Amino acid sequence: MTDPIRPPGKTTIAPEVLVTIVRLTVLSVPGVSRLATNPTEVERFFNKNTSEGIKVSVEGNVAYADVYVVLKPDLNVREVGHSIQAQVTRAISEMVGMEVGRVNVHVEDIDYVAQAEA
Repeated sequence: MTDPIRPPGKTTIAPEVLVTIVRLTVLSVPGVSRLATNPTEVERFFNKNTSEGIKVSVEGNVAYADVYVVLKPDLNVREVGHSIQAQVTRAISEMVGMEVGRVNVHVEDIDYVAQAEA
């Protein structure tokens, strides 16, 4: 089997694309109620790779993500965190073809208020 011939050129991916992929993936994980706000950092105002609840950085061809989430009550927090890590890693690898260095999950709160209103 022969390898397909690639035309000359370069493909670039905007950092906002990675943020969108991570955001949609995290929100689709069972147990995630919503994204939390990132801790206040001065660099956040100057960093285009930061969005509410998501921080993505790229070094070479390796992506690193920090995800800040609020979870639903009555579930195993550790399992949800591992699921977030696995699904974000898979999404970035499959959709963009980048290696993922790490996905840090920061559980900021449990959404007991949403349960009381339901």
